[in-house]
Amino acid sequence: MDKPEESTILKIPSVLDKKPTSNLRDSLTARQINMLPTRNLIQAGHNLKLDPKVREKESKSSSTYFGDMYLGDVKTNGKFVGVMYRDHEYVDGDRIKVSLNDEVVEPNVFLTGAFKGINLDLKKGFNRIDFEALNQGTSGPNTAQVNVYDDQGKLIHSNMWNLSTGSKATIIVVKE
Repeated sequence: MDKPEESTILKIPSVLDKKPTSNLRDSLTARQINMLPTRNLIQAGHNLKLDPKVREKESKSSSTYFGDMYLGDVKTNGKFVGVMYRDHEYVDGDRIKVSLNDEVVEPNVFLTGAFKGINLDLKKGFNRIDFEALNQGTSGPNTAQVNVYDDQGKLIHSNMWNLSTGSKATIIVVKE
């Protein structure tokens, strides 16, 4: 009777007969493995020189003026919504003020490339969430992405804004 390797057209080597040529444990401990690059990781926008003063509004007659924006409305049955925001373009020092029903809930938020946010308790009926641009960073306008989540963590609304200093972006959340 022929050997199985000789009777097939393909010459496939046996993996069961082969003995290991190196000790895997020794090969892993023999050298240090560094998963990070040799340079230090830095946060986007780390080298920004920011002016802490809130600037005057830009002239409305200017062609680069970005006025108030209505970002839409959404309905929910939840007790609260989670509102997350981030700078969706160049991280240049944009800052915002967040208000719920004309009450300031976050007076001065520095927008980074990562989402940050707040849970907002809702009253029955209309709830107005305003995002006021406190500045335009080093390259205007003030840009951001905002996501709204219900109390179950489901995304129910998403939008973006471009605002001049002093302008507001508004979302209406209707609690049924």
